[in-house]
Amino acid sequence: MVDKLNLRKLILFLCMFSVAITLLNAFYTVYRVQKELILSNTMESNWVYAEKMADMTDAFIDTAMSQLNFSANILSKKIGDTQVLDNEVERLRLQTNAFNSVVVVDSKGTIIAISPETLALKGVTLKQDAARQSLNARAPLITDPFVSPSGNYITSISHPIYSEAGEYLGYVSGTLYLERQNILTRLLGKHSHQDGSYMYVVDRNKTIIYHPDKRRVGQVILNNEAINAVVNREDGYGDIVNSQGVDMLAGYAPVKNSGWGVIVQKPKNNALNSLNDLMFLVFWKGFPIGVLTLMFIWGASILISRPLWQLASAATKIGNYKSTISDLNRIHAWYFEALHLRRSFLNAMGVVSNTIDKLHSDTLTDALTGVLNRRGLDKTIEQFQEQNRPFSLLALDIDHFKKVNDTFGHHIGDELIKSLSKIMKEEARAQDVVCRSGGEEFIIFLANTNPTRAYDVAERIRRSIEAYHFDTVGNVTTSIGVSHWTGQEDSIHEAIKNADNALYKAKRNGRNRTEL
Repeated sequence: MVDKLNLRKLILFLCMFSVAITLLNAFYTVYRVQKELILSNTMESNWVYAEKMADMTDAFIDTAMSQLNFSANILSKKIGDTQVLDNEVERLRLQTNAFNSVVVVDSKGTIIAISPETLALKGVTLKQDAARQSLNARAPLITDPFVSPSGNYITSISHPIYSEAGEYLGYVSGTLYLERQNILTRLLGKHSHQDGSYMYVVDRNKTIIYHPDKRRVGQVILNNEAINAVVNREDGYGDIVNSQGVDMLAGYAPVKNSGWGVIVQKPKNNALNSLNDLMFLVFWKGFPIGVLTLMFIWGASILISRPLWQLASAATKIGNYKSTISDLNRIHAWYFEALHLRRSFLNAMGVVSNTIDKLHSDTLTDALTGVLNRRGLDKTIEQFQEQNRPFSLLALDIDHFKKVNDTFGHHIGDELIKSLSKIMKEEARAQDVVCRSGGEEFIIFLANTNPTRAYDVAERIRRSIEAYHFDTVGNVTTSIGVSHWTGQEDSIHEAIKNADNALYKAKRNGRNRTEL
C-alpha cells in the first residue's frame, strides 16, 4: 500500500514537472523571439525614420542655399543701394519663414542690412572669430553654433557675394535661433511620438542643435556611440547607452549637405514594456487552465499509473519535437481523461511550433508589400545555391520614384510600391520568387527559366505596370534588367550584379524598357 502511494506521488511529481517545463520552455521561447523581433524592428524603424528626417533636412538646406544664392546674385549688382539691401533681407526673411533673421555683411565684416530691424545691429562690425566664420570662408557655409552680437545662440547659412569682376563684396546669411522656435523645430517637431521615442540633431562638432528638451541645445556630447558614428557620416542603428546612462535603441543618419546628424532613439525599457504586458497577460490567462490541468493530473494519478507515467516520460523529451509527438501517439489512452490530456499536449506542441514558424516567416517578409525582404532574398539565394538549380533574374526599379515622393508624399509612394508589388505577384508564376531588395527596387527569381523566356516575362510585367492606372499617381513606368545563373560554376552575386548593370543600362537608354 505504501509503495503504491509513493508511486502515485512520484507519477504526480513527474507529470507536474513535465508540464511546468513544457509551458516554461514555450513561454521563454516566445518571449525571447518576440523580444529580439521588437528590438530589431524598433532599431530598424528608428534608422529608416532618421534617414527620412535627414533627407528632409537636406532638402531644407538645399532650398535655403538656393534662396541665398539668388539674393547674392541680386545684391552683387546693388551692394551700394541701401534701399535694395533692406528690401531684399526683408523679402528673404518673410518669403518662406525659413530664417529667424537675415543679414548682409560687407567684406570688412560690418552689418549693412538686417531683418528684422528690431535687432538694431546695422552698422555693427563682427569681431569674434565665431561670428566671422562666413566672412573668412568666402564660400557657401553652414556655420558652427555661436553667440550673435544680439546675444542669441545661432547657426547660420550663408552665401558669398561677388561682383561681376570677381571681387569679394561680403555675404548674405540666414540665421536659426537654436534656443528659440526655428525652422528645425517646425520641421522636425511635427514628428513627435507618444511611445517615448524622440529625435535630436547634432552638428559636426557633436554639439546638439535641436532637441525636444530645449535645455539640451548647445551641449557637446562626447560619449555617445550614435553621435560618434553619425558625425563620421555613417548611418545605421544600434543598442547604445546614451550620455545620461540610459539604454537606448537608436537609429541615425547623416545630413549630407551640412555635416549634421539626425538621431532617433527610444528607451529600451519603453520598447519592452508592451512585451512584458503581453507576457503577463498570457501568463494570467493561462494560469487557471494550468491549475485545472494539475488538478486533473492529481485525480487521474489516484486511479491509473501506466498511462500517466507514459505521458510524463514523453513530456520530459519535449526538446525533441518529432520524438515527443511519436511517443504521445503510441500511448494507449484507454480512458477519456488520459486521451484528453494527450490531445492537450499535442495541441500545445502544435501551437508553439506554429507560433515559432510564423515568427520565422515574419522575419523573412517585407511588412509593407508582403513579398520577401532582404533576409528572405538571402535565404532564396542559399536555397538556389544548395539545389544548384539554374534561374533567371529580373532586377526592377520604378522610374522617377523620387519625384512621386516629392510630389505626393512618402505615404503615396508606399501605396504605389504596394500596388506595384501586387501586380508583380499576379504576373509571376507559382514557382517564381518576388523580393523587395530595398526602397523601390525589386528582384524576381525565375527558376529553370532561360534568358529569352525571362525577357518575355519581364516585358509582360513592364507592360502590365505601364498600362495600370494607379490611384493619385496615375501611370508609372519601370526599368528592368535581366540576367541568368547557370549553376555552381558561376557566382549568384555576379548574376545579381549583371542584372543591376542591365537595369542601369535600361535607365541610361531612356527608362521604361528591359535590357538583357
